Formats: sequence, C-alpha cells, structure tokens
Amino acid sequence: MAAIPVYPWRLAPEGLATVRQLRAAGLRPGGQDVVAQIERPRRRRGPLVAYLYSIEMAKPVRPMTPAKRAALAKANTARRTCPQCRRDAGYVIPAALGVCTPCAYPDDQPAAA
Repeated sequence: MAAIPVYPWRLAPEGLATVRQLRAAGLRPGGQDVVAQIERPRRRRGPLVAYLYSIEMAKPVRPMTPAKRAALAKANTARRTCPQCRRDAGYVIPAALGVCTPCAYPDDQPAAA
C-alpha cells in the first residue's frame, strides 16, 4: 500500500478538496480513492485529519428523486413524532429524552385554565 501525501492545515495544493468542499461546489467524490490528507494540529489529542479528493475526478451530485424526497420527509416526520403521545412535537425529539418535552417532564406543565 502506497502512502498518501500529508499536508499541513490550509496548505493543500490547488485541485484538491475535502468532501464538504466538493459538496459545496455541487460535486461528490464519485468512488475515487483518497488522493491526500491534511492534518490540523490539536493540543490534547492527536491531529485532526481530513481526506482530500481530486476536483477533476469528482462527479456531480445526484439529483434528488421524488421517491428519495418522500422517504426523507417521512423520516423527518418520524423524528418529530412523539412515540408516547403520538403528536408532532414541532421539533426533532432529542434522543436523550426519547419523547417530547411535555411527556418527559409532565409536572413542569402549567395547569389548564
């Protein structure tokens, strides 16, 4: 296995980009291998590594299909629906609670007038 080049943070050569940078440009790696990596120094733990891909070999992002859009909407609705009271909470229910805020803290609710 050949070693890939490692560049210091912000000193990568032109023509290389991270996945996020590719996505911002409407591109995706498209199955290509990692070309290089950049390392950002951190004090306590080891360096933060980001992989770089060739912009020339990147492919356009696939368009969102109606079926994919419907599946995404269904998944987001499920994340907002409380499993206990079955209501749309109006926000994504925190995984730590597992239920909407009124169900998690019933004693904190104001009394009905």
